[in-house]
Amino acid sequence: MESGDQHSFTGPLSGLRVIEVGSIGPGPFCAMLLSDLGADVIRLDRATGSGLVGPNADFRTELLHRGRRSVAVDLKNPGGSEVVLSLVDRADVLLEGFRPGVTERLGIGPEMCAERNPALIYGRMTGFGQDGPLAQAVGHDINYVALSGALSMIGRSGEPPTPPLSLVGDFGGGGMILALGILGALYERQRSGLGQVIDASMVEGAALLATAFFGFSQTGTWNRERGTNIVDSGAPYYDAYETADGKWLSVGAMEPHFYADLVSLLGIGVQLPDQNDQSQWPAMKKVFADAVRTRTRDQWMAAAEGLTPCIAPILEFDEAPHHPHNRARGSFVTVDGLVQPGPAPRFSRTAATVDRRPPIPGEHTVEALVSWGLSSTDVNGWLASGALGRSDQDSVS
Repeated sequence: MESGDQHSFTGPLSGLRVIEVGSIGPGPFCAMLLSDLGADVIRLDRATGSGLVGPNADFRTELLHRGRRSVAVDLKNPGGSEVVLSLVDRADVLLEGFRPGVTERLGIGPEMCAERNPALIYGRMTGFGQDGPLAQAVGHDINYVALSGALSMIGRSGEPPTPPLSLVGDFGGGGMILALGILGALYERQRSGLGQVIDASMVEGAALLATAFFGFSQTGTWNRERGTNIVDSGAPYYDAYETADGKWLSVGAMEPHFYADLVSLLGIGVQLPDQNDQSQWPAMKKVFADAVRTRTRDQWMAAAEGLTPCIAPILEFDEAPHHPHNRARGSFVTVDGLVQPGPAPRFSRTAATVDRRPPIPGEHTVEALVSWGLSSTDVNGWLASGALGRSDQDSVS
C-alpha cells in the first residue's frame, strides 16, 4: 500500500488499545509489532508548553514509528499526567522505556495507573531491569549484550567481539521479548481480570536468545574461542565467501548430503579432509574461498539449480525487496514511498497490515484523544495550558 492516512486496525490484535510513552529503540519496536498486528497504538511524543520538542525533520524514515498516531504531551506540565491517566482509563496496555522510577516521579507509574485501571498491562523496557546494582546505570545495546554473555560468542577467530547491530539487545532481547510479555499478560488477564507489570531487561532478553549456546558451552560442544565453532564462522561449510564480482555468498551446508552437494558445486578437485576435522578447517576455508571467487554471485546461484548445497546470495538492503521469493510473498511493503519489511508472522484469517506512515510528532493530538473518548472540552483545556502540543496538521473540531 503506497500511503495510509486512514488506518483499518485489522489483524489479530484489533480492538486492543496501547499507550506508548515515546522512547527510542526497543520501545518503538515493541509498539510497532503490536500496531502491525492491529492494535490501536497512541504514541506520546514530547512537548514543552504548547510546542513540540525536536520533531525529526526526517520523520518519514522513522520506520519503527509506523502504524500509529502521535499525541504530543508535556509530562512535566501539571496537566500532562492527567492526559496520560485519562488515556489509561481506556487502555489495555501502557509501555515505557525510562529508567526505573522516572514514571513514578512523573505521576504515571504503575501504581498510579493501576488505581485508575486495575486491568492495565504496564510494560517496562530497560537495559538492566527495574532493580539490582545496575538498575540506574546508563548503557546501550552493546553494553547489555556484553553483560548477557552473548557478545563474547560473536566474532571471528583472532578478532574482537563483533557488535551484532542492535538486533540482539534492543530488538530481539528487548522489544520482541516485551511484546511477548505483553501478550502473555493479556492472556492471563482473561482468567484474573487483572493487569500486571512487566519488567523487560535487555540483558536478560539477550541472554535468553543465547540459551542454546549456554547449553553447548557446558557440554563440550562449543569452543570458548570465537570463530572456531560451526555457526560462528569457524567451519568452512558455514560462512560467507566473496565472489568474483565483489559480492558475497552465504554457505550453510552442515549436513553431510548438503556438504557433498556443496563440494560438487564448487568443483573442488583436491582431496579434502573429513568435513568435521576442526584442525583442518582453516586450510579448508582457503580452498573454499578460492573456489567461490572463480564465479560471480549470480553465476553460483544459477549453477546451484537442482542441487541442495544450502547457499544463498547475501543481499544488500536495496536488493532484498526485489528478490523473486520476497516479491512473491510480499515480504516487503511500500508505505508513503518507503520500502520496508512487512508485518510478520502471517495469519490465515486476521491479516496484519501496515497502512500508516510514521507520524509527525503531535500530528494526531486532537484526533486520537477524541477518538478514545476524551472530551473536546478537556482537550482544549490541555492545549491552552500547554499540557498538550500539536503539529499544524491537527485542529480542534
